[in-house]
Amino acid sequence: MFCKTLKKLRKSHNMTQDELAEMLSLSRSAISLYETGRREPDYSILTKLADIFDVSVDYLLGREVKYSMLRKTS
Repeated sequence: MFCKTLKKLRKSHNMTQDELAEMLSLSRSAISLYETGRREPDYSILTKLADIFDVSVDYLLGREVKYSMLRKTS
């Protein structure tokens, strides 16, 4: 799930793998490995990605918290 989300976000921001890699101080091949699911980022990279794309880490990881689950039932 992360790999598809990352690729979708990068493309929606009209960003190349090279550009994203430069922002993260990584190689283009590292971004490629993330997007193909052959490598997973560590916590620091996840938080940087969340900041770059203005999303939560949960969103990057494919976790969706539904409002109804957060409400207390009376």
